[in-house]
Amino acid sequence: MRTRLVTVLLALITAILVIPGQAATADEQGGEGLHGQITRPEDRDHGVEGIVISVFQGGDEIAAAETGPDGMWEVELPEPGEYRVVVDQESIPSEFAVRETALVVDGEATVVVDAGDRRPLIVALVPADEAAGSGSPSPSESGEAEPSESGGETAVEGESLAAESVEGGFGERFAQLGVKGLIYGLVIAISAIGLSLIFGTTKMINFAHGDMVTFGAMVALLFSTGASGTGNALVALFLGLAVAVALGAFFETRIGRTALLLGQWSAILLGVVAATALGLMGDAVGWQVPLWGAAVIAVLLGAVLGAGMERYIWRPLRHRNVALIQMFIVSIGLALVLRHVILVVFGVGRSQYAGYQIQDLIDLGPISLPPRDLVIMGLSVLVLVAVACMLQFTRIGKAMRAVSDNRDLSESSGIDVDRVTLYVWGLGGGLAALGGVLYGLSEIVEYEMGFRLLLLMFAAVILGGLGTAYGAMVGGLAVGLVAMLSTLWFPSQLMQAWALALMILMLLFRPQGLLGRRERVG
Repeated sequence: MRTRLVTVLLALITAILVIPGQAATADEQGGEGLHGQITRPEDRDHGVEGIVISVFQGGDEIAAAETGPDGMWEVELPEPGEYRVVVDQESIPSEFAVRETALVVDGEATVVVDAGDRRPLIVALVPADEAAGSGSPSPSESGEAEPSESGGETAVEGESLAAESVEGGFGERFAQLGVKGLIYGLVIAISAIGLSLIFGTTKMINFAHGDMVTFGAMVALLFSTGASGTGNALVALFLGLAVAVALGAFFETRIGRTALLLGQWSAILLGVVAATALGLMGDAVGWQVPLWGAAVIAVLLGAVLGAGMERYIWRPLRHRNVALIQMFIVSIGLALVLRHVILVVFGVGRSQYAGYQIQDLIDLGPISLPPRDLVIMGLSVLVLVAVACMLQFTRIGKAMRAVSDNRDLSESSGIDVDRVTLYVWGLGGGLAALGGVLYGLSEIVEYEMGFRLLLLMFAAVILGGLGTAYGAMVGGLAVGLVAMLSTLWFPSQLMQAWALALMILMLLFRPQGLLGRRERVG
């Protein structure tokens, strides 16, 4: 077990050194900025386009931005300091007016931006005839955008909910951060289950798992804002891949190899042709679904992505007896490929799920949460319970646990380990995509968001016990709580460091993890 853990840590260090590369975003290089979203007061799912926002330093205008179709705007700042943000009243549609708050007065606000800070700013609209009596939008009467409400600073720094936004006495702050840590941990747990099961069944660390999280968030964003050429092409391509994988899973032992290969590659080729045709049609075939429908599509495509990677990359490598360390290197390369494909297909832009950023808080005693956090918590608990019941009571779940415990013994007992491994990869891909959607509800969706969550997923898996899904659940909750509660005493920039420190302590004193078991090596 110790030898295996040393190998995992060495591979993890390699990934940390290699993967970020030159793909680091401007945020990670210390750039300052302001951003936000202006939505229609009667329908926060739709933005208001064409509103001009100017930023002044002293008496000089240094930047300006115009809201896009989704109401999003963003400006780059030259340096930290105090800035005056002005909303051009003439660019606002006549039926709306800027809501007055303690910070936003007559369409102007003064904000202080620290070094490396990409600060969110809430500018809310009200009907013109109600402008005089309107109150503040949601997070606070001051009009400052808390990171928990806009997903700004948290997404940039790879953190969740900033401690600075939690006010009150120690008890109130402890309760508030504890709940936020629980939500953060639930998202990590859902994303990490597949990572742990994949290791248990194949003894391989999937460094592309973080990018599968990003894939889910991006797909949900695409289909919730309107799918046309790109969305239709993705559906056609993944439908062809799904048919090919299903043919291999159910007919591999029933028909000849030549006929099977012909059917599989015909399905993939048809998918490619259909994707090309739909992509060329562009906006001619456009459609849109609500976010919950987009999340279902993302989970299905994520499952197909995971199963396809297993069927056409990892299974052939295993059958050729490729060493684990070589497969680690392949998975690092696959992570780079997947990340940059996401970058090319979806772009480098930073977006948010419309209608889920500016929400009125719900007070539950000393705890105040937006409705989306309650949805994240409830859905995460339901999914974790469903996965646990599947693993505990269903035939395929028992087979997954058996293969994870002892692959060779399972194979000699008559279990089709290749098919079980395929199901594990499909389950892992689907859960990773769902984790990406939930993570994107409170974070800015961009092409490196999953990579920033990857280290915490590794910490959760190692803390709970390598290869066990229940360990990933417990480890995810522990990592989320430690990361968030650490901000009571230490700067929020160190929250991930304390979670990783907990992982190191676990390796020193109980290397098998909380729910793992000792194994004899040699």
